[in-house]
Amino acid sequence: MKQSSPTPETGAFLPVSREEMEARGWDEVDVIIVSADAYVDHPSFGHAVIARLIEHAGLRVAILPQPNWRDDLRDFKKLGKPRLFFGISSGMDSMVNHYTAGKRLRSNDAYTPGGKAGFRPDYATAVYSKILKQLYPETPVLLGGLESSLRRITHYDYWQNKLMPSILEETGADLLVYGMGEKPLKEILRLLKKGVPFSNLTSVPQTAFRVPQGSVPKNKAWEDLTLVSHEECLADKRKQIQNYRAFETESNRIHGKRLLQNTGTHTIVLNPQYPPLAYGELDESFEYPYTRLPHPRYQKRGAIPAYEMIRFSVNSHRGCFGGCSFCAINAHQGKFIASRTRESILREVDIITKLPGFAGTITDLGGPSANMYKMGGKDFSRCEKCARPSCVFPKICDNLNTSHAELLELYEAIRKHPKVKHLFIGSGIRYDLFLQKTPDKALAESHRKYRETLIAHHVSGRLKVAPEHTSDRVLEVMRKPKFALFYEFKELFDKQNKAAGKNQQLIPYFISSHPGCTEADMAELALETKQLGFQLEQVQDFTPTPMTYSTELYYAEMFPGSGAPLYVAKTPEAKKNQQRFFFWYIPENRPWIKKTLDNLSMGKVSRLLLSRTSLQENRTYFPSRERARNPEPVKSPATDQKNRKRPPRRR
Repeated sequence: MKQSSPTPETGAFLPVSREEMEARGWDEVDVIIVSADAYVDHPSFGHAVIARLIEHAGLRVAILPQPNWRDDLRDFKKLGKPRLFFGISSGMDSMVNHYTAGKRLRSNDAYTPGGKAGFRPDYATAVYSKILKQLYPETPVLLGGLESSLRRITHYDYWQNKLMPSILEETGADLLVYGMGEKPLKEILRLLKKGVPFSNLTSVPQTAFRVPQGSVPKNKAWEDLTLVSHEECLADKRKQIQNYRAFETESNRIHGKRLLQNTGTHTIVLNPQYPPLAYGELDESFEYPYTRLPHPRYQKRGAIPAYEMIRFSVNSHRGCFGGCSFCAINAHQGKFIASRTRESILREVDIITKLPGFAGTITDLGGPSANMYKMGGKDFSRCEKCARPSCVFPKICDNLNTSHAELLELYEAIRKHPKVKHLFIGSGIRYDLFLQKTPDKALAESHRKYRETLIAHHVSGRLKVAPEHTSDRVLEVMRKPKFALFYEFKELFDKQNKAAGKNQQLIPYFISSHPGCTEADMAELALETKQLGFQLEQVQDFTPTPMTYSTELYYAEMFPGSGAPLYVAKTPEAKKNQQRFFFWYIPENRPWIKKTLDNLSMGKVSRLLLSRTSLQENRTYFPSRERARNPEPVKSPATDQKNRKRPPRRR
């Protein structure tokens, strides 16, 4: 085939069928992207970003969205064999997509037309990879996306309740790109276009591959760190959590080591990540010629819920330096913030205002956290030496610039757009950033102004925040700020809400069954939130997803280092019982709650929680405030766990 470069057509979808390939005059493509999500040509969908990047590199690319894996595999054959490689992404994690925290099968899929379930397999990346290796054994398979990124070394699988090896070992794929894949993919494409064989792509940063033991290629540019083998992790939970801590440390460095892990007769080689993107480097990924629409093939199958949610929203940055124990963002997007330029964001806003159906409201502007835009270290050389998982826990780093000034300028510029009536912030807000105590007057002023501007102009009626728990002991395990900070924020929110003449709601998110959380902790959470005037809605039961610190604690049931035991609610009954406390106001839960609290000798909490008149009578008890006023002797979380009451045994 003549390998002429295709000419991208603005507004044209990338081909998803043989007919669409032929309409472009193509008899084959260079790369086929296989996705477990429906094809939405929008920068919020990873398969579209990667495919457009490949197109921008002058190569021919097609997309195979949600292929049928149950029949004679004709979907995997219809586009033919690509010249260079197959790229696979599950989209969102297929297991989180399919199952609740209680392992119940979900009845919908937000990334499928009509929200219908059943169009992706469990462990989609592995299923697709094995099929392609069976059909096209000579064609390289490149894994990418969240599902493979979080399974790149030995990890705990909640759905099978066991440790699993690297997804490379399971699938036999040729290469894995982890994290946000634009930089490594550009380098891969550059080398392939030069004629470098796919099997020689062993020195690309932010990739992983598998070789026979004893055949690890030498690389003088990187220092190696050998992890405990998969088999040793299977035999000893302490070694697994030790492995994770080493992995987490290197993931949080700007200049990490190359990680090696023996698995069976092979070695998994994990090249270190690229340094963080510089300001503006991210712009390109948002400025490819997207149609910003689902492919027309879905028109008769109904709307795609995930697309409807983001169609009028704007992504301002990637990454999160919060370092929450239960969150996988550090392992995938990284803790360093990569921000788009103001000009790029405003160009996208202008594009959105011209889209069909736009009525004047930008529904969100943010990233994993809404208010980390352009934040980072004041002295980058200090960041280069740092391996902390969080820049804000246990306290905000003195090297972190938390100024909201440039974000405020961006908000104002968008508000001034003639076609924008409202700019709302739908992403979660990190209130600890603008409640930071600082002697810097300019910084403090940016914090004050951000609070007031946010509440006056950018709340759609409900503002989402995530205190996650009320117990400071549990919050310490979560790497979240003390609950007293939420009290401070709520008082400010209520005061400024009133001053602005608005009746807006604060919507706090909470988690049950997190490692270290007991029924006693949940009872106190229920009481404190009741007394704050909440009947909780935005709650979730902890789901142990791969490659988070919380998941490793869940699996090991011990603290790293000391090995001290850690209580974990693991059985379906224990997890369900913790959830009941969220819904203390539901009549059928009340008898069980009373009996449980009697068994826990928590009569005061029981009386106030279940009373229908305590608030009107001004009878309150705030355990977290009580402990703040009368602090107990300092204990490590491990020591405190030994003395903490556990739920009563069920007979």
